[in-house]
Amino acid sequence: MNAQHAVVLKQGREKPVRQGHPWVFSGAIARLPAAAADGDVVDVVSSAGEWLARGYLNRRSQIQVRLLTWDAGETVDDGFWARRLHAAAAMRAALPELAGVTAYRLVNAESDGLPGLTVDRYGDFLVLQAGTLAIDQRKAQIAAELLALTACAGVVERSEMAARRQEGLAAVAGLLAGAAPPDRVEVVEGGLHFLVDLAHGQKTGFYTDQRENRRRVAAFCQGRRVLNAFSYTGAFAVYALAGGAAHVTNVDSSVEALELAEANLARNGFDPDRQTENIAGDVFAVLRDWQVAAAGSGDLFDLIVLDPPKFAQSQTQVERALRGYKEINRLACQLLRPGGILATFSCSGLVSAELFQKVVFSAALDASGPGRPPQILARLHQSSDHPVALTFPEAEYLKGLICRVGA
Repeated sequence: MNAQHAVVLKQGREKPVRQGHPWVFSGAIARLPAAAADGDVVDVVSSAGEWLARGYLNRRSQIQVRLLTWDAGETVDDGFWARRLHAAAAMRAALPELAGVTAYRLVNAESDGLPGLTVDRYGDFLVLQAGTLAIDQRKAQIAAELLALTACAGVVERSEMAARRQEGLAAVAGLLAGAAPPDRVEVVEGGLHFLVDLAHGQKTGFYTDQRENRRRVAAFCQGRRVLNAFSYTGAFAVYALAGGAAHVTNVDSSVEALELAEANLARNGFDPDRQTENIAGDVFAVLRDWQVAAAGSGDLFDLIVLDPPKFAQSQTQVERALRGYKEINRLACQLLRPGGILATFSCSGLVSAELFQKVVFSAALDASGPGRPPQILARLHQSSDHPVALTFPEAEYLKGLICRVGA
């Protein structure tokens, strides 16, 4: 290996690489190989020329190298991608949680040794997201390998993430390989049935990362009047009613998502007209209106689920995101009966679990005062098909709390 054809790190900047972190930021790099094109596989060496790792390059990104292997003898060729995909599939096949489940994450990017690549399985179809230039360049090859590995009918691409802009890539969506899916694909989770719109739904169509959390929240729903805020296609509502909830109110800004929520409720034998109410609107505005009305009427909920979209896309948005989390949790606390249950989530990776807990505490304090402190009954995380590599804690983006409020 010739150091002139490798990425050379600045002196003293090799520690994260030695410890297995998969990102090399531009500020850690002393020299880039002139002959390497963006998307190419490159070696990474210390300032003294010692080989450290191998990954792929993109000069346009702040993360200029994403590392693939720390084994000097491992070549990143067609066989490499196939081995990593097979390893990811084998891990899911061994997860007890996925028995009888037909919707799950098959590849979880850096945590499966495949930075930039996310793949979700929905029945006989796969949805692929290419988050980086190198994956985008190889996505046709990866899709073909995935079809051979899984015997699925088709691969749909939903590469519409904001992060692609940092890689110099435009949003792309459409059929990538195989057969096109129907308008709605039916999947099974926890014995319940859900319809998923792979072409137009949020993210890849369904939030498989909340699978275990839906089950845990449902255990508190017996006989309760439930508010499911940011409800999307109603998965928490279906679980709540299956758990014995007396009534569920879904609130979401998308009329199309609420229509699919009604279909999901009916598919599982529930009566959308009698057992649920669907309200289209801005969740903050709806809850503020209810908070004013509830102050005089006492018309409150027994359990509230808050599962908002990502509030912080970048570090510059964190402060605004924290204000949003505090406000929505404050409103929820004021709409709960004394002793009610709050299941609250954040999927903003830039907001740590510790910081999120502080925000919820502050919101509850503003809502109820120090004499009615909430109690944490459970801490929640993403499901196990979304693993977190110990060398890459950034992968632990989803955090949640089940709290008893105003006892």
